[in-house]
Order: sequence, then structure tokens, then C-alpha cells
Amino acid sequence: MKAVARLLGAVALASVAVASPAAAQDASDALLLKLKEKGILTEDEYQTLLARKASQPTAVPPSNTAEAPQQAAAERLDDKKLVRMADSGVGLMIGDVALKFSGSVNGFYVHDNADAAIAANTVAGGLASVGNDSSAVRNGLLPGFLKVDVSTTQGGWDVGAHFGMYPGINSGLGNSGANGAGAPQALQTSGIDFRQTYLTFGRSGFGEIKIGRDIGLFGSDAILNDITLLSVGTAAGNGAPSNTSLGRIGLGYLYTDFQPQITYSSPKFGGFQFAAGVFQPLTTIGRTETNETIGFQAKATYDLVPTDGGFGAHVWVGGLIQGHDAIGALPAYTGRAIDFGAKLSYGPASLTGYYYTGTGVGTIGLFLLSTDALGRKRDSDGFYVQGTYGIGKLTFGASYGASTLSRANGEAVSTLVSRNSSWVGQTRYGLNSWVTLIGEYTHTRSKAHNGNDANSDALALGAILFF
Repeated sequence: MKAVARLLGAVALASVAVASPAAAQDASDALLLKLKEKGILTEDEYQTLLARKASQPTAVPPSNTAEAPQQAAAERLDDKKLVRMADSGVGLMIGDVALKFSGSVNGFYVHDNADAAIAANTVAGGLASVGNDSSAVRNGLLPGFLKVDVSTTQGGWDVGAHFGMYPGINSGLGNSGANGAGAPQALQTSGIDFRQTYLTFGRSGFGEIKIGRDIGLFGSDAILNDITLLSVGTAAGNGAPSNTSLGRIGLGYLYTDFQPQITYSSPKFGGFQFAAGVFQPLTTIGRTETNETIGFQAKATYDLVPTDGGFGAHVWVGGLIQGHDAIGALPAYTGRAIDFGAKLSYGPASLTGYYYTGTGVGTIGLFLLSTDALGRKRDSDGFYVQGTYGIGKLTFGASYGASTLSRANGEAVSTLVSRNSSWVGQTRYGLNSWVTLIGEYTHTRSKAHNGNDANSDALALGAILFF
């Protein structure tokens, strides 16, 4: 392509020598501009050819006849008035502003085989299905999403505005359609979860600052490297599905969530990078305290990019801390957690391991079941291990993980969940660069501190599209 560009550039320059000065100036400028707009010339090649042509001596045309063509050429060369394709993705450049769209759509047939609804299967906080078997056509762990990113460079700073809308395919009742329980009835609609609204600004050597609502730091790599992110995993609530399934949330990691934040991400030093930020303090689920202190999260990552199908690695460690104020007779407490993991790859194979531990952070979601009825903290931890192997367009994956929740000091034995676990078997087929077909089987088990347990099995078949 560069050889073609150079050849065409040479033709454009040659036209200067054989045409009249004014006509040659106008025609060659227009030709170079057209070649750049069509992507034949890169921006650097275009600017180089313009500079080279400008340095060559040309006859000075009479002022009266040259003004109009020169003004027209200058207007055409005004980059702020140009609309052209973006360098990558689905989008375009409008002057020096990039407008890009990205998104995903998915849907799965899911059959969930639940345990019987008897006293021995009751687990408070359990994620295995109990009751009737169910079938659904639903989203997986990801709902659909449409992201809009507007970015430019202004005054030496790279700046951007980012918006992420996450609609599902479920039927919802009223305002519950986005994240609440579904309502598989006639005349219902799906909700839109507007998860992302944030701005960024940064520059080379400085890093980047993010202000707004986006995915958290703690636990984010756990979910982003989980194979069930592309599929369903544990299918809780399958009879009336919400916009998402659980995947491995609460079955190996805490949900990172999308949270209001001000975070700083450093430049990359080799493969190392760190990020830290302050977050809107979350209340304890079930309590209504007003928290005086802000939440804090941090994460460090290291990436070793594989070359020629060789060894690659992504390693991370993160943590969070947040205070919770007293409310009535319930005491104040501080939730703390750390996590770390690694994804190693070699050729078509990958192996992922993850672990977290915390006190006063709960299970499934942040600060859910984090204390007992008297406000005493509970400890929790979890892990998952996962492997994948690709053969052509086929990828086979399997994982096992569990999350545990301890009783608070002095808390009585009850049906409170002590452990949620699952194992997953998955097959993916890359139909093309946009669409992936997925089949998956998930077995989920929940155990209570009093010995109760429940088991369920889910089969999922469907597809996910990314652009």
C-alpha cells in the first residue's frame, strides 16, 4: 500500500510540471487530498508530499486569476472541515475528533434443572436454583451494549467522553427491566442500564485521569478474564430472567460493579502499570447508613505480550478499603479486601488462576451479607481456576470456582450460605470475526452453615456478537 501511495504521489507531483501553474496547483492539491480521504495516503505521507511540493519553485500567477482557486484549495485543505474514516473500529474522523462506536448483542436458550423446594435445600444467599425447572431465552452474563467514544487532542492533552448503554433482551416490569427480576409477560419491554458515563484526559508520560461512572478497579480483572463473561454460567432466576445471568459472580469472585469514581492510571513502564482512585462510598445492603469517608481502590498489572505464539502473561493485584458509619445500634465498621490473579498463555492454550480475601466486604456483591444482624463483620474469600485450548475456530474451556462466607464472631448457626461453587464446561466456535457460537454446561452447588445444600444444572446454547 505504501508503494502505491508513493507512486500516486509521484504522479501528483509530476502534474505540476506539465500543467499551467494555477491549474497544476489546484489539481495536484485536490488529487493529494482525495488520495488521503480514500486512505491511499496516510496523514504523514500526505503532509510530506505537501511540504515537498511547497518547497519546489513555481511560477507566480497573476493575482486576479489565482485568488479564487487558491482560496478554494485552502478551504478544502482545512482539516477541520473534513469527514473521513477512523483508523480503526466502526467510526469516523470529523476534523481532529474521532467518533467511534462499539457494541455487543447476545442471546441464549437456557434450561435450568433446579433442586426441589424443600427445607433441606434452603440456603440464604445460595445461588443454586431451587423450585421448578425452567427454560428461557435470555442474555448471558453480559447484556447487550452500545458504547460511544468521542476523543481528540486539545492543547497537548488527549481527552475523551465515553458513554456506555447496556440494554438486555429480557421482559421487565416497569422500571425493574434493567437489573431487577424479569416479568415474562405480554406487553413488557426491556430496560437500559446506562453503566458508563465518564471523561478522560491524559498525555504521554503523565498517564490518564478518569472522572465519572465506570467499572471498578478491585475485582475487574477477575470478571474480564472469566470465560463465562461470554456466556451464561450460573442461571439464577431463569424462570423470570433479568438482563444478566450470574456467570461466576459469587462463585469465585465479588462483582466489581460500575461505580462513580475519580481514578488515575499511570503510563506503562515496560509491562507494568498501576491505577488508584477514590470511589462513591457504598452502603451496606440492607442498611441505610450515610458514610463520611470515601471508598478507595487500587490495582497494579503486569503484561508480557507473546511473540510468534510464544509465552504471554497478564498478572494483577488489587485492593479496596471503605469505612461504614454507625447507624442506630449498629456499630461502624471498615471493609477491606485484596485480590490477585494471573492469566498465562502459550500458543492456543491459556491457564487462569484467581483468589480474593476480605473482611466486612460480604459475598456476591460488595457489602452484601458483610455483617450479621448485630453489625458484626463477616470474613469471606474465593477463587477460581480456568483453562482454555483452541483448535482452529474451536475453543474448549473449563473452570471451577467457589466463594465462601464465614459467620461473624458469636453469630449463631443458621441457613446462611457458607459456600457457593460451580464448575463450567464450555465450547466456542468462531463463526466469523464478529459472531461466536457458544455451548455451555454449568453445575452449581450452595451449602449453608447448618448443613443444608442445593444443586442445579444449566444448559446454555446461543451466540454473542461484538463489533
